[in-house]
Amino acid sequence: MSGASWSERLFGGLKRTSERLGENLAGLTGKARLDDDDLDRIEEALITADLGPAMAARIRERLAARRDAVAGGTEELRKIVADEIAAVLRPVAEPLEVDAFPRPQVILVIGVNGSGKTTTIAKLAHLFQEQDYGVMLVAGDTFRAAAIGQLKVWAERLGVPIMAGPEGGDAAGIVFDAVKQATATGIDVLIVDTAGRLQNKRELMDELAKIKRVLGRLNPAAPHDVVLVLDATTGQNALSQIDVFREVAGVTGLVMTKLDGTARGGVLVAAAERHGLPIHAIGIGETIDDLRPFDADEIAGIIAGNIR
Repeated sequence: MSGASWSERLFGGLKRTSERLGENLAGLTGKARLDDDDLDRIEEALITADLGPAMAARIRERLAARRDAVAGGTEELRKIVADEIAAVLRPVAEPLEVDAFPRPQVILVIGVNGSGKTTTIAKLAHLFQEQDYGVMLVAGDTFRAAAIGQLKVWAERLGVPIMAGPEGGDAAGIVFDAVKQATATGIDVLIVDTAGRLQNKRELMDELAKIKRVLGRLNPAAPHDVVLVLDATTGQNALSQIDVFREVAGVTGLVMTKLDGTARGGVLVAAAERHGLPIHAIGIGETIDDLRPFDADEIAGIIAGNIR
């Protein structure tokens, strides 16, 4: 699908999320009113698509108030579903803005190993470069040599400076040096990779707290953003990760990756409904351009089965 547009690829990824709902809506053709069994089936389809029970109940309630909408065919029902989803998503669609003064804006990027964290950092750096900001990367995940190596490769490809230390080095010390260098060289955005070990919550919490203390000594406003990267293919597990990382790291916003490879894209809606955290961007592939600011209406339409 390399020649496909962003919307087509996103639709392809979320297709299975919308298909179950579509099948249920299509089965209602010819009815004059929705009955309780119809509403039950639609609600179940929404839960199966990982939109979560609260969101499914909310949409069911809206449809129950418009039982005669079925007479307008599946398009009318899809529109009601899309409107309800969009109403939840619009308030959380917030791109990452660079507005810190003094510079640099410090963005801590957190998430479990395998969530696409390191690649997302590179994609965010690329988005900022396109806006003419000076970017620097920090290899703060010192527990994995592979993570340090991967980030160095990305920095070279992007042509941006990187601050890295040895495997097992002191992450807070590396971040401290990075902020000093970024300040001295006029860097706008400092993006910090962090360890993603959730097996030992206390250890991770201590390390992140230490990084935040060090940052606070240099600039009381830093870190300006704590961005959690979530893998959409993990479905409801992504929601429990938000719970843990909010407690551990004080998450300020989300990036959802791998939306092109999942039947569970509805988790994006469940996260918005349950947590209300800003969703800065979504990712649908491995290339450097495969991360875009989050468009609430586009996602709502696709989940409801409408191609824009």
